[in-house]
Amino acid sequence: MLAALTGTGLSAAAGLNAYIPFLIVAVIARFTDFINLPTQFAWIESGWAIGAAAVLLLGEVVFDKIPVVDHINDAVGTFVRPATGGLIFAATQAAEDLEQGSSFMQDNPWVGVVLGIITAGIVHTGKAVTRPVVNASTMGIGAPLVSTAEDTASVGLSFVAIFFPIIVIFVLLLLLWGGFALWRSGRRRRRERESAVSAYYG
Repeated sequence: MLAALTGTGLSAAAGLNAYIPFLIVAVIARFTDFINLPTQFAWIESGWAIGAAAVLLLGEVVFDKIPVVDHINDAVGTFVRPATGGLIFAATQAAEDLEQGSSFMQDNPWVGVVLGIITAGIVHTGKAVTRPVVNASTMGIGAPLVSTAEDTASVGLSFVAIFFPIIVIFVLLLLLWGGFALWRSGRRRRRERESAVSAYYG
């Protein structure tokens, strides 16, 4: 159960930023004994994988904060974020199985991949739908603020999923509420601005 919550939390974090949970899992697995990845996923903690993820994360952090460019970044993320979510879910589930002496997730990694893809895909879709509304309602000013909040949430959710998986559901519900509130606020601001423009020219 806890392993499933860990995988769910990490894949949800990947839906916000694909490289943050990947890098956190990779670094923890490489430099501590808290996560012991099985052989088929050992490449995640390799030096080249960590270096590549760090470079890609830097690009993601920059591009996601620039209006219009962030839409292109989200389009690319449509493929990258769910794929990373599936990978991380499968890897951490297999690692948990390894510690418990089970081999089900190692022998059937597709189960974790599918669950991770679905979870990350749902979160990514919410992010991709909300961002244009925020940009339109704030004339692009809100993009870097919302992006920073998403990155922070991805970091926090990743650590919670790894070290405190029991509260992942609560954090996900909080994230869902925050995303919905942001979407509603953006829609309201955009309607108010459109009404003001119509009244001015009317």
